[in-house]
Amino acid sequence: MRPEDFDYIAKMLKERSGLIVTPDKAYLLDSRLMPIARKRGMKDLTELIGVLRNRDEVLAREVTEAMTTNESFFFRDIKPFDQFRDIVLPQMMQARAAKKSLRIWSAASSSGQEPYSLAMILKEQSAKLAGWRIEIVATDISTEMLEKAKAGLYSQFEVQRGLPIQLLVKYFQKREESWQIDASIRAMVQFREWNLLNDLKGLGQFDIVFCRNVLIYFDQPTKTRVLDNIARQMPDDGILYLGGAETVLGVSEAFKPIPNQRGIYAVNRAGIGKAPQGLATATAAPYKPAAPAGR
Repeated sequence: MRPEDFDYIAKMLKERSGLIVTPDKAYLLDSRLMPIARKRGMKDLTELIGVLRNRDEVLAREVTEAMTTNESFFFRDIKPFDQFRDIVLPQMMQARAAKKSLRIWSAASSSGQEPYSLAMILKEQSAKLAGWRIEIVATDISTEMLEKAKAGLYSQFEVQRGLPIQLLVKYFQKREESWQIDASIRAMVQFREWNLLNDLKGLGQFDIVFCRNVLIYFDQPTKTRVLDNIARQMPDDGILYLGGAETVLGVSEAFKPIPNQRGIYAVNRAGIGKAPQGLATATAAPYKPAAPAGR
């Protein structure tokens, strides 16, 4: 690929999705975009990029979706889901006992395994949550992934990755060579197309946000902007989940780590919109949900 072609497509991907593609990752362009080129009868990526330069919006969308589609699996890294069930959910239920309302956002939800994992946990707690209004909103930039997620249909390989056998038996039905998650679980999740770089106000406010293994693909200014925007959509006692390789330290002052709970962060209202001061100034306080007055 010519350097000018690489620069063009790298710039387009950053502007449309925030994805950073460096020269050492150029092989991903070939593996993910050549299927699109072949489908359109193009001989190589040079021809594909030539069409992109002519402002083919449909092709630009296909290319962006292909490059931003990431793998997902049920109960990924398990600990965040244990934290959700054993620590975050009980404390949120206590803080919202009067209102009995909870909103959860799964950002960049890919093919739906993360929000469905949360839905199964909540379903297992249905006796304690009787009378509660709980919303799980799952968003992704890829319409193809959203359609797959809505169908809730997974291969044998996909259900074997992280899904406990008792939940497979309880909440899935065999459909020829695939497994489909139960309609009652599918009904618990609202799937919406959304770009994390866009204004988030239209999504509303969320008590808990899962934005795991997403920020690693962004440059630092984009990470800061996304985290600030997420914090603005959360209450003072809101909780953010990031991936195991991600952190807010030195990136954003809008959140602070929760001691002894790796990967989850509390809203730092005073830090929203402030430039990060680096690792040395980051502070953390014990997680004690604020009273839900005025919500």
